[in-house]
Amino acid sequence: MPRRKISLTPDFAEEASRSFLNNDQMNQLLLDHLAPQAWRAKLPGIKGRTIADIFCHVHHMRCKWLRLSAPHLKQPKRVNRSRCTPRQIQKALTESALLCAEMLAQALAPYGKVKFFLRDGWARSWTPGAEMLAYMIAHEAHHRGQVCMLAHQLGFRLPVTVGAEMWNWEKLAKK
Repeated sequence: MPRRKISLTPDFAEEASRSFLNNDQMNQLLLDHLAPQAWRAKLPGIKGRTIADIFCHVHHMRCKWLRLSAPHLKQPKRVNRSRCTPRQIQKALTESALLCAEMLAQALAPYGKVKFFLRDGWARSWTPGAEMLAYMIAHEAHHRGQVCMLAHQLGFRLPVTVGAEMWNWEKLAKK
C-alpha cells in the first residue's frame, strides 16, 4: 500500500507537541505511585536495569534527540543514574519533555526550525513527520512497560488505578 503524505499543518504540530506532553504525564504518574523501595531494587540473579536506570535512560535519550536534532534549543541537564532520586528524575523529565515538545512543534510546523530528526549519532536522519512523534512515544511506552513489569516482578505492584489513569488521555491532557 502506498504511503500517504500527512499534511503537516500548524494544528498538527501543536497536537503532536501536546501528545508528547501527555506521554510524559504517564511517566510522571508512574513515578508518583512507585514504591520508594522499588527505585534501585534488582531481581536476584538477573543483570539488568533498575527502574532508576530506565527513567534516566529515557531522559538521556531525550537529551540526545535534542542535542542532535535541535541544538539551538537549551539542552536539559543530564542526571547521574547512580545517585538521582525519583523527584530529581521527575524534574528532569518535565524539563526534557517541554523541550522535546518545543522541538516537535518546530519540526512539524511548516517552515519550522528543526529540519531533521536524528535519534542517534549512528542512525540516518529522518525528515520530521508523524513517524518522529510515533518513534518518540513508542520508545517511552516500551520503557514504561518495562517499569511496570519490573515493579510487579519485584513485588511492588502499582495500584490498578494507575494503569487506568495512563489510558485516560483526556484527564492527562488537563494536567
